[in-house]
Amino acid sequence: MTWQCVNLAEVAPSPWRNGGGTTRELVAWPNAQDWVWRMSVAEVTQGGPFSRFDGVQRWFAVLSGAGVELQLQVAKHPRAPLQTQHQVLTMDSGAFSFDGATPVECSLMDGPTQDFNLMLRKDQASGTMRKFMGTVCVELDAPKTVAVYAIDTGAKATFSNESVNLDAGWLAWRSVPAQAEVHLEAASALWMEIAV
Repeated sequence: MTWQCVNLAEVAPSPWRNGGGTTRELVAWPNAQDWVWRMSVAEVTQGGPFSRFDGVQRWFAVLSGAGVELQLQVAKHPRAPLQTQHQVLTMDSGAFSFDGATPVECSLMDGPTQDFNLMLRKDQASGTMRKFMGTVCVELDAPKTVAVYAIDTGAKATFSNESVNLDAGWLAWRSVPAQAEVHLEAASALWMEIAV
C-alpha cells in the first residue's frame, strides 16, 4: 500500500442536525456506513452538545480559532455520580481523548473554530493522535495504520524511501508493518496511529 491522500478543500461539508456547524469526512475505513475508524474536520459555528457515539473512543484537536471549552459529565467509577469536568482546548493544546458515550457540551471561546476528529470503535480498534512540530522519527512496535494531517503549513512523511509532501489541509495515510520507521517534518501537524 502507498500513501493515500485527501484534500480537505475537495470534501463537501455535511451540515449538523442542530445547525451548529458542518463536518467534512476525510476518510472512513473500511467504508462510510460501517466504519472501524474515521477522520474528519468540523467547522463549529456555535456552541452546543456533541453527538453521542457509544462504543467509540474520540480524539479531538483545535486546528484554528480561539478555542473551545468542553464540559464533560464523567464518573470516577461505574457507580459514582456524574461530575462535570472542564477542558479548555486551543490551537496550542495537545490532542484530547474522551469516551464517545460521555455527554459533552461545547462552548466557543471567541468565535468559530475548526477542529479535527479521530473516532475509533473500541471493540475493533485502538489508536492515538498527537500534535507535532519539527522533525520526528516514529518507530512502530506493531502493524498499524498511520496518518499525518498538515494543519497550517506543509508537512512531509517518509516511509521506506517513499515520501509524501502535503500542503496545509491535506491528510495522508497508509498501513505500515511492525518495526517500521516513519520520518516526519512539519511546522504544525497531527500524527495518528491506529491498530486494528
